[in-house]
Amino acid sequence: MKIEFKKVPQSPKEFSSQLDSVEISGTFCKISQSLVKIDAVLNGNTTIDCCRCGITDTITINEKADFLLSDGIYQDTESEDLVIEIDNSIIDFDEIIGSEIESIKSDYYLCDKCTQDNDYEQEF
Repeated sequence: MKIEFKKVPQSPKEFSSQLDSVEISGTFCKISQSLVKIDAVLNGNTTIDCCRCGITDTITINEKADFLLSDGIYQDTESEDLVIEIDNSIIDFDEIIGSEIESIKSDYYLCDKCTQDNDYEQEF
C-alpha cells in the first residue's frame, strides 16, 4: 500500500497492509507539515537463521511499531522517537514492513537446540 505524503489526513486513519505473511495494521495521521505519526502492530511469521548452527527457523512476530515518518531530512536532534526519512514523498507500507523484518532478522537469534546446548565457550 502506498500513499502520497501530502494526502495523509490530520485525523488518525486506520490502515492495514501485508507483505508475504507479515501484516502491519494501526493508524496514521499527519502531526505537522513534514511529519506523519504511525501507531501500529506487526503480526505474522517469518524465517530467520540461527546465528550459531545456521538452520532456518520460523518465528512469530508480534511487535508494536510506533514511529514518525519525515518528508525529507529530519532536523530535530532532540526527539527520542524513531524517525524514518521518506525521500520521494510517497509512504510505502510494504517497504516499511520489509525494513522491520530485516531489522528483526539482523538481531542475534539462537534456535531452541542452540539455546539449550551449553557445549561452547562463553565470554564473560
